[in-house]
Amino acid sequence: MTPEDPEETQPLLEPPGGSAPRGRRVFLAAFAATLGPLSFGFALGYSSPAIPSLQRAAPPAPRLDDEAASWFGAVVTLGAAAGGVLGGWLVDRAGRKLSLLLCSVPFVTGFAVITAAQDVWMLLGGRLLTGLACGVASLVAPVYISEISYPAVRGLLGSCVQLMVVIGILLAYLAGWVLEWRWLAVLGCVPPSLMLLLMCFMPETPRFLLTQHRRQEAMAALQFLWGSEQGWEEPPIGAEQGFHLALLWQPGIYKPFVIGVSLMAFQQLSGVNAIMFYTETIFEEAKFKDSSLASIIVGVIQVLFTAVAALIMDRAGRRLLLALSGMVMVFSMSAFGAYFKLTQGSPGNSSHVALSAPISTEPVDASVGLAWLAVGSMCLFIAGGPQALWSLLARLRLLHHQCPFHLVLCP
Repeated sequence: MTPEDPEETQPLLEPPGGSAPRGRRVFLAAFAATLGPLSFGFALGYSSPAIPSLQRAAPPAPRLDDEAASWFGAVVTLGAAAGGVLGGWLVDRAGRKLSLLLCSVPFVTGFAVITAAQDVWMLLGGRLLTGLACGVASLVAPVYISEISYPAVRGLLGSCVQLMVVIGILLAYLAGWVLEWRWLAVLGCVPPSLMLLLMCFMPETPRFLLTQHRRQEAMAALQFLWGSEQGWEEPPIGAEQGFHLALLWQPGIYKPFVIGVSLMAFQQLSGVNAIMFYTETIFEEAKFKDSSLASIIVGVIQVLFTAVAALIMDRAGRRLLLALSGMVMVFSMSAFGAYFKLTQGSPGNSSHVALSAPISTEPVDASVGLAWLAVGSMCLFIAGGPQALWSLLARLRLLHHQCPFHLVLCP
């Protein structure tokens, strides 16, 4: 979402003189809220370094076999699905601020359960709790940020949400390089705990307070965030309307709904979540000596290209970026599949070579260079990931204020 959107540039409360607010506390409030997406990203990326660590664990610590490892990575999505439904209910009833405060509880509890885990079921239960928190945070945080931001910074702060998700994934990869799974789970408690602390001092969004007929509190929140309340007017009555199934017959509703659901479905079916959950395991299956380093390279590429996509999105256009994204992802996955095919059954293949191995003038196996084919194709897949998708969905949402889908972030 950017300030150029006509619907979006209509501020919550509009000054008659047209002067833009200059409050800086809005950045602090936005940072506090984006700790939710950061925790979300950390939870997504946690399984990548944790699974190999748990598979090497010695008794009495829990140890994962291949089937349990698969569930350990995937069960977070079940919790996130439930969290998305719960978040949609909480955000309109408990409010944006309280929803963010509440979602920090399953984040901390889930990582605490993982830290204290004595068997596989405790590990899966902890992952399920963090997934529940992910679903709530991914829905509530963008709503909170969009409603506290004034138009001049709304696009900037909105783009920080997805950026913080991928930074959280990278943080998990980096920390997993030096920490084993228990201490990595302890580190996972830090961002949601900090969010809980900071959000206690942040106000509820003025828009939500106005919908609850708490105008005095809304003006106080506005002054805290934007630095002024003089001469500001309330949004028109009836701006917030409920959704009814009968509205799906309207072209302005069902067209963006079908497009949005289709895009989300194709994005999930692309396998991007599987890459995030099992990055290190995938490289270990390819028998890389430096699977942790390869995972970190993938995480860095994802952060860089998410930032680049946010910068060029308005000029290049969402549809063009999505089309290019699809082509790059098809090519990169084909190349990665070709790597596995070429190295299958070859005892001296490139997968046994360290990424940082020095170049030698002596003859080596011709397939050594294939190590970089694997890393390069994975990086291309992540670079071509649909970073423009969620911004496009946000714009589809703006086509009609009653469009029935909520935006749930995914990497």
